[in-house]
Amino acid sequence: MIRMLMLAMLAATPVLAQEAEDGNEPPQRVRSILLYGDEKCPKPTSEDEVVICSNAGDSPFRIPKSLRKSKFRPESVSWTRRAELIDEVNRQTLPGSCSPIGSYGHTGCTIQMLQQWRAERAERKAEEAAIPGGED
Repeated sequence: MIRMLMLAMLAATPVLAQEAEDGNEPPQRVRSILLYGDEKCPKPTSEDEVVICSNAGDSPFRIPKSLRKSKFRPESVSWTRRAELIDEVNRQTLPGSCSPIGSYGHTGCTIQMLQQWRAERAERKAEEAAIPGGED
């Protein structure tokens, strides 16, 4: 492990020791600019400055074209279905939901337990009614 570390340090030493032998030094200031629409790239203010420009699309406030093409289009969904979707999502946090999230979620657990008990009791009564009794 130590040998690998030493090898990495030796490999990086020439990079650290390099100096500008021919007088070309790195720029003192680098500006990176995003351009929208027909904006033009500004000129550097001095020789020690580098300006990097990139075209970012039509507008900073628009969704990129690649993300605009979606199979789901909200305008094609009826208001009734939208309301149903909201109800389905919010049902988990409403009272009576048997959820650790939201207000009074625990009340739904009691309701579900009572509904299950009633269903089991009705099933038992139906089974007992199907068994022929000891009629004389």
